Amino acid sequence: MGEVKEPLVEARLPTKYGTFRIIAFPGDNSDKENLALVMGKVEGEILIRIHSECFTGDVLHSMRCDCGEQLDLAMKKISKEGKGIIIYLRQEGRGIGLVNKLKAYNLQDDGMDTVEANIALGFNAEMRRYGGAVEILENLGVKEIKLMTNNPAKVEDLEKAGFEVKQISHSAEPNEENKNYLRTKASKMNHKLEIRD
Repeated sequence: MGEVKEPLVEARLPTKYGTFRIIAFPGDNSDKENLALVMGKVEGEILIRIHSECFTGDVLHSMRCDCGEQLDLAMKKISKEGKGIIIYLRQEGRGIGLVNKLKAYNLQDDGMDTVEANIALGFNAEMRRYGGAVEILENLGVKEIKLMTNNPAKVEDLEKAGFEVKQISHSAEPNEENKNYLRTKASKMNHKLEIRD
């Protein structure tokens, strides 16, 4: 386990899914804090979603991805369970930033998939890191995790950091705009997804 970063501020956050505590933690970038939305008591096995920032999906409800739907679904599942944590990491566009993500959209509209577009822009296919999530979970005293994800890399990173992790499938319904994106996640990024035609 690494160095535990202290939270910057905590506040009550009422939402349509119930009331959470929102806690801001220092991020890797000084002007982008990571966030934790916490519902209920943090004890025993905890339902967790590690969610990377997606302005277009989370805020503008873009249909190019499934990010906004996954965030909503996580909040619903936590509300139903009565306890859980959403960790919101500020690493937009698989870590390449919003402007580069929009450039990648144009390349995708010209026929590339999301991996090819990131590489064409000079980046690795996947630039995200989950150390910030590990620091937050350590600060909150979490040991046992039910992780809502289809991404085995998240599970591996948390297990390497010493957490007990049980993977929970977490999929939104595909649409015509994001089917190819989801197929790419399954075929090139090893996400556990089944996309039907």
